[in-house]
Amino acid sequence: MDVSQVELYNEEVLKQRAQRDKDYAEYDAAGRIWGLVPRERITKITFPRVKKEIIDGYLSMDDMSTTVSDVLDSYGIDGAIPTSYLKPVIPGSKIVGPAVTIRNIPVRKTPTQGAIDHDFIAMSTRDIYYIGEPGDVLVSDFGGNLEVSNMGGQSCTVGKSCGFAGNIVNGCCRDVSSIREMGYPVFCTGTTQITGKFRMECVEMNGPITLCGKLVEPGDLMVADDSGVCIVPYELAEDVLEKSLAIAASEERMRQLIVNKAPISELRPLFRSRYK
Repeated sequence: MDVSQVELYNEEVLKQRAQRDKDYAEYDAAGRIWGLVPRERITKITFPRVKKEIIDGYLSMDDMSTTVSDVLDSYGIDGAIPTSYLKPVIPGSKIVGPAVTIRNIPVRKTPTQGAIDHDFIAMSTRDIYYIGEPGDVLVSDFGGNLEVSNMGGQSCTVGKSCGFAGNIVNGCCRDVSSIREMGYPVFCTGTTQITGKFRMECVEMNGPITLCGKLVEPGDLMVADDSGVCIVPYELAEDVLEKSLAIAASEERMRQLIVNKAPISELRPLFRSRYK
C-alpha cells in the first residue's frame, strides 16, 4: 500500500469502530449485550443482510448447494465445501441465511489448571445470538479442531430461541442427541464429548473468518444441505439465485425428458448446454 491507501484504510477502520461503539451502546440499552466478549473484540454489530424472499428462493430448490456450487464456479469464486469436511448433525438439514461469525483460538494453559484456577471461561456464543437477527447463521471458526467442542445443546437452544437458521462450525459440537431432538440444523467437522471450556477463547466476533480454508464475511449468504456448504458473497446473492433457479429449471426439464424416454435427438441439444 502507498501512503494514501494506508490513510484511507485507517480512516475506514476508525469509521467502523465508531459505528460499532454506537451500535454497542444502543444494543446494551436494549438489553441485547450479554457481555462475555469485550466490545473491542466485536468488529461490527450491524451490516446489510440478504432479503427474506431471496433466502426463500434458495430454499425452494432441490439439490440446492450442488446448483449454487456450479454458479459460484462460473463467477470464479472458491466458496464450496463438501460434506467430506462439514457434515450435518441431522441428515436432511437445510440452512440458508446471513453469516454472523466467531473466531476462536486455543488457550495455552491446560484445562485442568484453568478449572483449578477458576479462570474466566472465554468461549461464548451467547453474545453473537443476542446481537444477531432472526434467520442468521452462526459460523464459528476454531481452525477445524477435531477434539473439543465449539458449542453444545445449551448454545443451540439459545440459537433456536433467538430464531437463528442454524450453525456451521469449523470444529466440533457436542450434545448430539439434544441437538437432534430440538431439530436445530448444525453442520460441523466432527462431534465430541469434550468441552471447550478452559480450552478455547473467542478473539473476534463478526470479523472475517475461514471455514475449511474458505473466506466468510459477516453478511455472506450461507447455503447448506446434505451435499455440502456454499458461501455466497452478499453482493452476489440475488444474481446467484437467479442463475441457480434457471439451472434448476433446465435440469428438471432434462430429467422429465429422460423419465419419459425422449429420443436422443431431443436430449442431445440440451446436454450440458449451460457449459457451452
